[in-house]
Amino acid sequence: MSADPVPKQPMTTDEFLAWAEGRPGRYELIAGQIIAMSPERVRHAEVKASAFLTLRTAIRDGGLPCRAMPNGMTVRIDDQTAFEPDALVYCGERAAPGAVEITNPVIVVEVISPGTRSVDQGAKLRGYFRVPSVAHYLILYPDNGLVVHHARGTGDAVATRMISEGTLALDPPGLTLPVADLFAED
Repeated sequence: MSADPVPKQPMTTDEFLAWAEGRPGRYELIAGQIIAMSPERVRHAEVKASAFLTLRTAIRDGGLPCRAMPNGMTVRIDDQTAFEPDALVYCGERAAPGAVEITNPVIVVEVISPGTRSVDQGAKLRGYFRVPSVAHYLILYPDNGLVVHHARGTGDAVATRMISEGTLALDPPGLTLPVADLFAED
């Protein structure tokens, strides 16, 4: 069985979402170009799962009107770019059950890997903060338990801090996360 090749011609985000639906594999769209996502290492998948579970638990414990989503949801940056974060949080009304896009993420999370480091620290950092609802972008480093927390400031400012222990406060929406839980191995 052969897979259809990834189209080389530029696509809009709408064309990309229609093309990707039901297709095996994971893809993102950057500046109109489809990018296939590599298979993940076990540690990457563990941290991704821990991040989702930690976010979901904090939402439930705080009684917040928000939802945590694991990877698989699309965040539209513009008409030519769409990312699939490793986890995200959105608040308000529940997204439609058939939706593939989350239009109002408040927190987006990427787990760094050797192949994605430059995109996660560059294009995604710039891109996620182009989405008006994004207040926090977390980059998790599985090898050393480091969280790089980028938070929307006033105007065009983005404040960045690094944390590897204690708790991480994310306001809005009002979550407090134990940093160690983001990297749990169980």
